Amino acid sequence: MLLAVDHTTHYVFSGPVSHGLQRLRLAPKSTAGQRVVEWSMQFEGARLQAEYDDANNNRVSLISFDPGVSQVTIRCEGLVDTNDEAGIIGKHAGFMPMWQFLEQTDLTRAGARTRALLAALPHEDSTLVKLHALSALVRERVEYASGHTDVDTTAEGALAAGRGVCQDHAHIFIGAARALGIPARYACGYLMMDDRVEQDAGHAWAEAHVESLGWVGFDVSNGISPDARYIRVATGRDYRDAAPVTGIRYGAMDEAMHVRLAVQQQRVEQ
Repeated sequence: MLLAVDHTTHYVFSGPVSHGLQRLRLAPKSTAGQRVVEWSMQFEGARLQAEYDDANNNRVSLISFDPGVSQVTIRCEGLVDTNDEAGIIGKHAGFMPMWQFLEQTDLTRAGARTRALLAALPHEDSTLVKLHALSALVRERVEYASGHTDVDTTAEGALAAGRGVCQDHAHIFIGAARALGIPARYACGYLMMDDRVEQDAGHAWAEAHVESLGWVGFDVSNGISPDARYIRVATGRDYRDAAPVTGIRYGAMDEAMHVRLAVQQQRVEQ
C-alpha cells in the first residue's frame, strides 16, 4: 500500500522568540513492513542545524528558530510503501540495550492498579497469546476518550481514570508487559483511518519483544496489530523518548499550535 503523508505543524507565539531549539522525530525509516519512497521537511521561521540517529535508532532533526520570530511552520511530506506483516518488526536495532525495555519509567511504572489488571489476565503459556489477551484487557478497562489525560499522565493515572487515549493505552500495556518480564516499548507514527483523509493527530501503540519473532506491535486502542495502514516513525521506552517534537525557547510566554495531518492511499500505476 502506497501511503502519502502531508503533516504541517504551525506555531504562533505571543511575542518574539529570542532563541528556540526543537528536536524533531518526524522522519520514518525503512524497516520491516515499510519502505520510505520519499520524504522531505520544510521550515518557515526556523532552519535545520543537524540530523542524527538517536539511541533508539530514530531519525532526529535539530532545528533552531530564527531570532525574533513570532511564527514557525514545520511541514513534512512523503510517500511510504507499506505491507501487512501482522505487526512483526523482527530483530532489535539501535544502540539501546534490551534490558532497558524491562526497566519501568515514570510514565509506565506498575502500581497497585496494574497488578490488579495482571491478576485478571488469563493464564497462557504462549507469550504471544498472553500479550494479545493483555491488549484486549487494557482496552476493556480503559475507555478510549480524549480530554481526560495529557502527555504527563502515568499508566496508573489512566487506569484510575478509566479513560484515556492511545498514548495511555500504550503506557499501560508497556508497564504491564514489563511487570511480566517481557521487554516492551512505545511506538508512534501515522495511521490512515479508513473513513477519512484528514486525521485528528498522529497515533501511538506498543511493541513487545517475543522470542523467535522479535518486536511485535500491539495497537491497544484499535484492538489489532499494526497493518499496512500504519507508518512507524519513532520508538522509545515511553512517550518522552519518542515524542515527535521536544524543545526549548526563550522570549514569548505563550504559544498556539495548529496541526494539519492528511494520510491517504495513492494509486500505483501499472
